[in-house]
Amino acid sequence: MHHPAEQSPLGKSTAYTASYDPSLLFPIARTTKWAELGLTAETLPYRGVDVWNSYELSWLLPSGKPVVAVGSFSIPADSPNIIESKSFKLYLNSLNQSVFADVQALQLRLAEDLSQVAGKPVSVSVRSLAEVEREGIAPLPGRCIDELDVRIEAYDQPDAGLLRCRQDSRVEASLHSHLLRSNCPVTGQPDWGSLVVEYVGAELIPESLLTYIVSYRQHADFHEQCVERIFMDLQRLLEPERLTVYARYVRRGGLDINPYRSTEALAWPNARIARQ
Repeated sequence: MHHPAEQSPLGKSTAYTASYDPSLLFPIARTTKWAELGLTAETLPYRGVDVWNSYELSWLLPSGKPVVAVGSFSIPADSPNIIESKSFKLYLNSLNQSVFADVQALQLRLAEDLSQVAGKPVSVSVRSLAEVEREGIAPLPGRCIDELDVRIEAYDQPDAGLLRCRQDSRVEASLHSHLLRSNCPVTGQPDWGSLVVEYVGAELIPESLLTYIVSYRQHADFHEQCVERIFMDLQRLLEPERLTVYARYVRRGGLDINPYRSTEALAWPNARIARQ
């Protein structure tokens, strides 16, 4: 079975262009992976965004002087399409020799192009390096479970059967792990992430969550789809009153991807962690 990204620039030799070209952006329909989870656009049990940060954003001022900045892009989790990451990088690089009167003009162009490909409005923020420096580095919330003493044997595919909870105990908890790893479904390159689970529901046994997270280690899927699968598996197990799952992934090609999925309407944070 072919992956929907196989027609994208991923895994192919590609010439980089410095001439503005929005046609470089490659959409991948979310419906295929939603169907694997038994979901449709009308039955999504979560809200959320995919927050992308670009650390290789550059363009020209009217004087011809280059500018560098950090761009952040919030793509709605219920948009028809995700944007394939290499095509995103190629598109951003095509701005390098383009002239924009000011940051507002650049943001408007980015929002228009990305929204058209995603199929829903994409919000864009362009920040100076000084602004990003002032924001600093943030810790992940809650308890880190990585030092738990567990025996792990499953690495090849996500196994929801590893998850355990105490149904007779209802808790509010926040857990995180830096041991999330999966592979790009086209190139096989590893994707490294830190995962946060916050919930009110049946008490999740932390050791079981850790072994479950590690079961993604050889799994091939995109960042967004891994987080959605984790959300769905936890929702089925915990029957939670509230559930939020998000991951902060290590950047590749100047881009990091941070999917957020929640039962709640939240102000999605975009705090950079130490690995980013």
